[in-house]
Amino acid sequence: MAPALKKLRQSEAIPQANPVVAAKSRADENRQEPSRPPSASPARPRRRGPWTLLAGLGLGALGLVGSVSLLDLVWPPQDRGLSSEEQNGEAAPLASPPSRAITVLLIGSDADRLAAASNGAAPAGAANSDTLMLLRVDPAGPLQVLTIPTELAVKLPGQKTVQPLGSLYRQGGAALTAGAVAELVGLDPGQPERYVVLPRSALRELVDGLGGLEVSLDQPLKYRDRSQAYSIDLQGGLQRLKGAQVEQLVRYRGKQQGEAGRRERQQEVVALIVGELVRPDQWAQLPERWQRLTSQLDTNLSQGEALSLATAGLRQDKPVRYGQIPLAPPARPDQTLRQISSKAPTPLWPASP
Repeated sequence: MAPALKKLRQSEAIPQANPVVAAKSRADENRQEPSRPPSASPARPRRRGPWTLLAGLGLGALGLVGSVSLLDLVWPPQDRGLSSEEQNGEAAPLASPPSRAITVLLIGSDADRLAAASNGAAPAGAANSDTLMLLRVDPAGPLQVLTIPTELAVKLPGQKTVQPLGSLYRQGGAALTAGAVAELVGLDPGQPERYVVLPRSALRELVDGLGGLEVSLDQPLKYRDRSQAYSIDLQGGLQRLKGAQVEQLVRYRGKQQGEAGRRERQQEVVALIVGELVRPDQWAQLPERWQRLTSQLDTNLSQGEALSLATAGLRQDKPVRYGQIPLAPPARPDQTLRQISSKAPTPLWPASP
């Protein structure tokens, strides 16, 4: 992976809803976070201040716009050409697990379909990523899922203002997004090895194929946007939601919890999908289900690799480990871009549980 990212000055403030230009603290103007040498160990120094985040994405990363070569790395040779096995009503292995841990970036697109001219969201335009999750599939340990806030502030080279992490997808696709996430989290070179872009139609297809998801809502969720002719209308209580309703659930953003509440619901949906997939009757259909989904996905995972990861990540006794990147409290109620908390652990995502 190209050395794509540098750090923001710790004192560089996030712009509020207005003005556009980011403010800086004069007292800390010249203080910068030390750079991490390429050979640094995972135990990196703790961040010194609340304003540490991404800065310029280097020209090497920009050269990857529209390309997935950044992620097109070699799968372990012994895992090539894996085929599924006959199922006997049990959760038998679909394929041999990979020889080592593999990191996958899940990008949830706010567009309905990959080729959609507009995202069908607000503000309208090209697709953004409204969900970012890193999955570490380790044949020797539990599946780990890290939820990454899409409202984290980043800055592209040549630009004077910062922008949300989720907007990088519209500018550079999976490659640019993956490069930013890798630097943000502090992944080893070459990670993430694989990516999956999931538009809303693919989510509906997946959920409906599973027969829906059983969800318990502590309150009704209501929302209406006349400009998009889109509404959310979910009742409270225990219920089984179809794909279109699950889409409403993961898109809902309440006034009180905002993006944080939406991330919690997205993580809950992932946990429910995992719970459904490991059922013997659903497990046996995974090869066919993946084949149907691939026409709606953008991914560099082959079917054999996907089944190999499913076997390693889902077919074990250890529970899935979920985590989130902690954010610093907003300086103002209307602050839309956020920074990582100065109390966040280092590294953000430990290599082992």
